[in-house]
Amino acid sequence: MRAVMQKNFGGTEVLEVVEVEKPELLSGEVLVRVKASAVNPVDVAVRSGAFPLLGQPPFGVGWDISGVVEAAGPGARYEIGEEVYGMPFFPRAATGYAEYVATPSRQMARKPKSLSHVEAAALPLAALTAWQGLVDKAGIGEGNRVLIHRAAGGVGHLAVQIAKARGAYVIALASAGKHDYVKGLGADEVIDYRTTDFTEVVKDVDIVFDSVADGARSLRVLKPGGVLVTILEHVNPELEKTVKEAGRRFAGVSVEPDYWALEQIAELVDAGKVRPTIAASLPLEEVGKAHELVASGDIVGKVVLTVE
Repeated sequence: MRAVMQKNFGGTEVLEVVEVEKPELLSGEVLVRVKASAVNPVDVAVRSGAFPLLGQPPFGVGWDISGVVEAAGPGARYEIGEEVYGMPFFPRAATGYAEYVATPSRQMARKPKSLSHVEAAALPLAALTAWQGLVDKAGIGEGNRVLIHRAAGGVGHLAVQIAKARGAYVIALASAGKHDYVKGLGADEVIDYRTTDFTEVVKDVDIVFDSVADGARSLRVLKPGGVLVTILEHVNPELEKTVKEAGRRFAGVSVEPDYWALEQIAELVDAGKVRPTIAASLPLEEVGKAHELVASGDIVGKVVLTVE
């Protein structure tokens, strides 16, 4: 099968489409014939060596996949022919940019019926990050006031929609050119973080969803008992101590596979309450260009590789 592998850390030139052996199944696993695989910022950081999550190369990056069950091991949760999506094995290697991925069946969920494989592949890592932070950690609910950083980003645009679907009042931070887009996602207020200090105009929020490592400043806008959800400073003992001493709650998020949450997300998608934005869809052979787009930070939404 074809798969994207790298032998060294470096720029996009280290990503190679090569022929490798198709993975063999174990009990409880499914072999997914991948239709599409999304590219996330963590993929870029791992590839370059900035975040050596997988140790030393060789390895294959990529986690988000959507596809069709090609084979099922004994005890697997799905049958041949079912359409599934997920982010298997994270934070261990999954080699998601490939024609086939073997994965524990309970790390996958049935694909939202209303989405294409390209759209579905854009969801797992980003949507699970938002869900596990806002729902599992913070317990977001009706009437909560939530501040969401980088609201037009891959995680942020889904966090806005999940928060609204749970009945929250959403205050979003985004550059001026993205305000209409973020309002279209359902945000109640949008603030241009480049021209306005959000700590001067926002106060008494129940939850801050921080995806930019701005936890110390975000603490200023939280009401007593409020929750700081952070995805970049999730291992920061000093920040955690500061938050707790201020009478607020610290919730660090390191995303993990979760079929149950993916099923809840799929229900929201099929109900018309959540939808990923696709910034670009490129063939597997253009994986380097896909990484460049994600690394640029200028895109709105997600970049996805089509595998077939």
